[in-house]
Amino acid sequence: METMKRLRVGVEGGLHARPAAELVRLAKGFEAEIVIGAGAQTAPARSSLKLLLLGVKEGDEVELRTSGPDAAEALSAVSGFLSGGIAHEPAEAPASIASEAIPAPAEEHAPAAGALKGIGTGGGPAIGPVFHFIQPALEAPAGPTPPEARSAELEKVEGARVRLLQQIHDDAARAASPQSRDILTAIASLAEDADWAAAIAAHVADGQPAITAILTAGRETAAALAALPDPYARARAEDMDAVARLLALAVNGLKPVSLADCPEGAVIVAGDLTALEIGAADLRRTGGLICRNGSATSHAAILAKAFGIPAVFGVADPQGKLTAARTVALDGTSGLVYPDPSSDIAEEFTARCAQARAEVERLSALRDVAPVTRDGTPVIVAANIGSVKDIELAKEHGAMGVGLMRTEFLFLGRTALPDEEEQFTTYRTVLEAFPGHPVVIRTLDIGGDKPVRGISVPQEENPFLGLRGIRLCLANPALFKVQLRALLRAAPYGDLKVMLPMVSDPAEIARTRDLIADCEAELTAEGKAFGRFDLGTMVETPAAALIARDLAAVTAFFSIGTNDLTQYVMAADRMNPSVASLCQTDHPAVLRAIRMVAQAAQAHGIWCGICGEAASDAGLLQTFLDAGVRELSMAPASIPRIKQAIGAATLSSPPQIP
Repeated sequence: METMKRLRVGVEGGLHARPAAELVRLAKGFEAEIVIGAGAQTAPARSSLKLLLLGVKEGDEVELRTSGPDAAEALSAVSGFLSGGIAHEPAEAPASIASEAIPAPAEEHAPAAGALKGIGTGGGPAIGPVFHFIQPALEAPAGPTPPEARSAELEKVEGARVRLLQQIHDDAARAASPQSRDILTAIASLAEDADWAAAIAAHVADGQPAITAILTAGRETAAALAALPDPYARARAEDMDAVARLLALAVNGLKPVSLADCPEGAVIVAGDLTALEIGAADLRRTGGLICRNGSATSHAAILAKAFGIPAVFGVADPQGKLTAARTVALDGTSGLVYPDPSSDIAEEFTARCAQARAEVERLSALRDVAPVTRDGTPVIVAANIGSVKDIELAKEHGAMGVGLMRTEFLFLGRTALPDEEEQFTTYRTVLEAFPGHPVVIRTLDIGGDKPVRGISVPQEENPFLGLRGIRLCLANPALFKVQLRALLRAAPYGDLKVMLPMVSDPAEIARTRDLIADCEAELTAEGKAFGRFDLGTMVETPAAALIARDLAAVTAFFSIGTNDLTQYVMAADRMNPSVASLCQTDHPAVLRAIRMVAQAAQAHGIWCGICGEAASDAGLLQTFLDAGVRELSMAPASIPRIKQAIGAATLSSPPQIP
């Protein structure tokens, strides 16, 4: 059986390294052959390299073909991924709050004599001793490998490749942030790519020594990536070069230099600093990064921004000043670098760094603070999380519980549905991580745009207005009851609240309560312990906003999903660049809908929160508080800043609906 579908790619940023790796993992879950075509090029969905070489950007049209015993299921799952339904997690700033907390300097710092210029990626000022990062030199044997020794050369390559892959996976497991882990996993997908391995084997068969074959195949693949028009795709050439270099070192029995050797507070100076070299490092220990090469879209730059580390890339240094430098000052905002700075420059940078540290200390003191407005009104600031791995990040930024836990990660990108025990264990883990704080878990929110293997969803012209969220769950009660039973069993382990997505009618809440009652009866009969939870409504449809007073009578709380509510109220797809400008939460129509919901909650004595992106918008905070919102849930990195803004706010009388 062969199936085909044309579609427009909705994956944010296109098929760069991480989504390509995710697509490979998804494709490997099917028996079907899956091929993606873009223009005159095609690529098998099981090859990260070939997917990258397609150069597919967000918004491009592609042709998807599947053939084999489960071709229809594969077509549904992969088309959902490409449409943006299984989006990779956006990068969050890890552990340190410096990247969100420290504002860019207001004044411009003009370059002084002796300054070098590069591309700054943020992070502000830094000064410290230099840690020169230089990998061992590689030397390949002269002349071709004798025919009788070529099989041994190939075995040497394969052995080293297995060890390198294991090392990358180990580094990913102990990475200092979820983003580092995701990047290393994506690079592992490049390292294990069958096409690259075949290219190395072909060069070995032609008589090249192992080291030469590895570097040659790496350069060929990197050159193909560098020729792509998309800057993010071009930056993956650096990753390919790094994989090849580390594999060649492994074949030669050489140990690569590690950033773990960098003294705390030192500034790393390197020619290149690849994601493989930086991914497992705890960058919070370093003072800054300077690379003579590299770009603002490299993985090293992305990670530096995520950690809030001052960094400058592409520094022009024709006289080799950095090579001889023992101390260096840099400004990640302006891109200026001062090798062995004068006493005046050193004094200036030392003072600026002290100011930045004071700001970090001031905001870090808010980690365990429960914020109140100036007139004494408490406000809960919680975290949005997409998986268990986000727990640590949320706690490090001072989250007062979880305001939105998405459960889709348990269902997406796998070949079998999660059973009750797996779900129970996951929910219990999250609840136990936030003792004394509420944890709001959203029930499964999928539809035709986010297909899941094992769940039948009809083909729909507009899946965003179709069978999705609570509608799909009620249409599949057996599926829904597995999740409800797991939630009931997890309830005794914390302050659990459960939220239903895409509600548009009170009958949906009533039907859910009936299913919960059935589950309670079943668990009682089976002798399994369980507890009860508050059942709330995620307000994201205009219908829910318009009948908020009716819903408030039958629900325990409201949490407003401003992302979807905004696009539904404005009838504008936020992913469509032609109308994206209409998707503004501060539009009067959207704000009126939010006030209606908050006032309905107040009238019925239930709490109302916001869990969309707008929750972290300090410019809207006063409006939300005045409307009656008392809980805000957001990406963890935004929490300290919003706590600070709450402390500076004063409530006025809640406005009436105009």
